[in-house]
Amino acid sequence: MADAAAPASIEVTVVACVGPRETREWVVRLAAPATLRDALAASGDPAVLAMLGEGGMSATGGFAAGIWGRSASLDAALADLDRVEVYRPLKVDPKVARRERFARQGARTTGLFARQRPGGKAGY
Repeated sequence: MADAAAPASIEVTVVACVGPRETREWVVRLAAPATLRDALAASGDPAVLAMLGEGGMSATGGFAAGIWGRSASLDAALADLDRVEVYRPLKVDPKVARRERFARQGARTTGLFARQRPGGKAGY
């Protein structure tokens, strides 16, 4: 009988956002006890390797990494068919960007108020 407890290798998808509106994706095969760091190194892309080198993988100074949309450390264990993601830091806080957009456009031309029925009340 074959031991089905642990596979000899796992397949992981690595996705990195290397620039604005630019993502890259790799499918890599790793030896069974693999970590997030192993998957990033196996991608072999110079941009991803540079992300590992500069500022580390922290939410404060550099890039952040995660598994299936949840942040994880570089030593986190991976399972078969996991999706490893590399996130760039935000340049503008989304709340601040929304306030600035509303100040430029005016609240009456966005959201619910953009498509008001003729003769309808404001906000409906």
